[in-house]
Amino acid sequence: MGLAADLGYHVRRPNLLHRAIQALASTRPGAWLFSKLLRHLDDVVGRVARGRTSVPELLAGLPVLDVTTTGRKSGLRRTSHLIAVPYADTLALLGTNFGQSATPAWVLNLEADPHTTLTHHRTTLDAVARPATDAEQAEVLAGSAAVYGGYLKYQDRITHRRLRIFILEHADQR
Repeated sequence: MGLAADLGYHVRRPNLLHRAIQALASTRPGAWLFSKLLRHLDDVVGRVARGRTSVPELLAGLPVLDVTTTGRKSGLRRTSHLIAVPYADTLALLGTNFGQSATPAWVLNLEADPHTTLTHHRTTLDAVARPATDAEQAEVLAGSAAVYGGYLKYQDRITHRRLRIFILEHADQR
């Protein structure tokens, strides 16, 4: 089985509320708001729900993958709540940062140390992230809209930095 199946990670069809929240999150003001609040809300919901659900899953129908990296400067373990894009039999991560101008810290951490721990609904696996090839990047971007339409809008707003995409692989397959 692939990484996505091993984690039980799959994207469901969004309902009307989910589509409305996704539309809000893909706007410039909505993306800014979610970039500031979502992590903190998701930390609380994750603790209360004991990892069974997340804010994006409840409000927008989007599954969340907790990606734990090693801080490139601190050496401390850092967990980011991310939406992954199913790709082939694995998952891809897009460093969109809600379309904001800064590259997300988790991207820089993965570039410094590609070893990561992934958790979805209380299933945890070790993985290695590698930069997507140009062909893979094009395929992931094309498939990202089926997961969350905001990815395309974020991509349009990212003009002063390079969008990094990572392909996740089982750690024992490397």
